[in-house]
Amino acid sequence: MTRCRRLVPALCAVAAGLALIQPLTAQQPPSPAQTNPLPTTTAPNPPADPDKSAAPAPQQAIVPPPAGQAAQPADPTRPPLVAKPAEPGDVDEVTLPAKPAAILTGKATWEEAVQNLRKAFAQIEADLAKMGLKPAGRPLAVFTKTEDSGFEFDAMIPVAAAPGSPPAMEDGLRFGTTPSGKALRFAHRGSYEGIDGTYETLTAYLDAKDIVVQDKFMEEYVTDLKDGADDGLDVNIYALLK
Repeated sequence: MTRCRRLVPALCAVAAGLALIQPLTAQQPPSPAQTNPLPTTTAPNPPADPDKSAAPAPQQAIVPPPAGQAAQPADPTRPPLVAKPAEPGDVDEVTLPAKPAAILTGKATWEEAVQNLRKAFAQIEADLAKMGLKPAGRPLAVFTKTEDSGFEFDAMIPVAAAPGSPPAMEDGLRFGTTPSGKALRFAHRGSYEGIDGTYETLTAYLDAKDIVVQDKFMEEYVTDLKDGADDGLDVNIYALLK
């Protein structure tokens, strides 16, 4: 897998830039993303046709996730950043709130991504418990630097309020706020091992629409990140707009 595809062109110009540009040249047939871009929740609904059935056309029907891939019920005490759930196949333009969060910086290889992210989230929750604080949102991973061999990240867990004078933690835990502002939300349903396919769709959509985003992506784990093969995983991927 080329995990470098998680980057916007500015971060992955050599490894992914040519792969993204080539399908859009005049010498190649248009890509599916150009001729049939993903629907967005912000697009107006087409006018109703009284001569046709109210049932959606086959190509417009939303296919539910296969059995075993349905999202688990969310913990009401730990809501996601956006209350309205994401729908597979849709691209939502959302406004992310700035929430106080406990943050731990780390790095990992792509092969050890799930293991290291889980370890970081567990460490944050252990530190919060020592301070008498409870998580108030879903775990987040902001990818601050990525390359073929691995990545650097900020693991975040929102809290109701940051402590006024937090104790110094040996692991480097700090408090800040989650990324905020306008963003595009893409839903990934299925194993983490298959998340590159969603990033490829995301990248093709941004390229086809000529949308400029910040040089980082954020993942929000609506269901617990258990292992790379868990088909019940539900992840919101946010592309932060410039």
